[in-house]
Amino acid sequence: MLAQEIIARKRDRKTLSEGEIADFVAGLGDASVGDGQAAAFAMAVCLNGMTHEETVALTIAMMRSGAVLDWSGIAAGRPVVDKHSTGGIGDTVSLVLAPALAAAGALVPMISGRGLGHTGGTLDKLGSIPGYRTDPDAPTFARVAGEVGCAIIGQTDDLAPADRRLYAIRDVTATVESVPLITASILSKKLAAGLGALVLDIKTGSGAFARSRAMADELAASLAAVGRDAGLAVAALITDMNEPLGHAAGNALEVRNAIAFLTGARRDPRLEEVTLALGGELLALAGLARDPGEGERQLAATFADGSAAERFARMVAALGGPADLVEHPDRHLPAAPLARALAPTVAGRVGAIDTAALGWAVIELGGGRRHATDAIDHGVGLSELAGIGEAVGPERPLCIVHARDEAGFAAAARRITAAYAIGEPPQAAARAVLARPVRAGA
Repeated sequence: MLAQEIIARKRDRKTLSEGEIADFVAGLGDASVGDGQAAAFAMAVCLNGMTHEETVALTIAMMRSGAVLDWSGIAAGRPVVDKHSTGGIGDTVSLVLAPALAAAGALVPMISGRGLGHTGGTLDKLGSIPGYRTDPDAPTFARVAGEVGCAIIGQTDDLAPADRRLYAIRDVTATVESVPLITASILSKKLAAGLGALVLDIKTGSGAFARSRAMADELAASLAAVGRDAGLAVAALITDMNEPLGHAAGNALEVRNAIAFLTGARRDPRLEEVTLALGGELLALAGLARDPGEGERQLAATFADGSAAERFARMVAALGGPADLVEHPDRHLPAAPLARALAPTVAGRVGAIDTAALGWAVIELGGGRRHATDAIDHGVGLSELAGIGEAVGPERPLCIVHARDEAGFAAAARRITAAYAIGEPPQAAARAVLARPVRAGA
């Protein structure tokens, strides 16, 4: 069937067959489907949705559009697992969870992305480590993952190329906010990575992509059900992003925070809560723990005995970074020349935070991209971010701004000051993990 016929069927709210979806995805891969046709298809799906069966078919077709990794010769009995987050502020979970899972007996070939919109990206954080290769060749990726137990890299050109093309078009055609397209995009890449189990961190709140709880619940249910029917064991958690997860936002600052977490020098309570919850679910799903509670205890032990920190150090060195990064982060990580406390305009308690605005402040400082080709200043960002309910004033600033110059500080200060509402805080602080609504075994 011609691409325009498939588009017309979805435009007219008809259900596409598995074969029609496979044909369209093949056209995305070999460029016989033009950009205009891809955009029209994305808009038709965005407006009219997809059935569960259509979403499963789209996921599998995009997964099959490129290579599918096989870890059978490397896993050596270890379950192959990964974690995915929908993005947030101060979220360094991947940096601490991957090595902890490896220390607990899993194989973690984690394929991560760059920052998207106001949210930070794991690859950009790792890019602040001198020498670290986020784009190793396939043999190096396999070797490091096998020897260390974890390797965090970027998406390779041959993994789900149809998804990569469709996503680029969605990003510029106002069709990102489609649950079926988001589901297929995330899961096609994870399935192509050869996983056996996946845990999903679906964030909701002022700093999340899914600002409403209803959208977060819908996305979690879709990802778990489609993942199950596509052959992947999935657990989905809903977590809070009405305030930053950790005390720092910005690439090198977040790597420092991750190292402090791994070594026990400092562990932000919300970051610890989310990390243990996600990892506990994943270890249970993969058969390495009897239940999520036991999984959380196993992970906590890897932080306490230093084995998670040791795996992180080995991964960094094996992928080209400094061998002594964990011992001497300030010797290697970039720092901004200006670091200044930002006091609130009035003293009081933090009642609410526009968390997305904090992400935009980091971008305005140069720590993210306004355009896809922009270079990143890895040293800038925010630290000591005040949380909801915390008393702020002359002795306790909203945060410390790490800027390249006075103009950058001033621009970020305006955004941050506007982002914080000083007033009556909520009666009870929200937990970082809001719900564990969906757990589906393959």
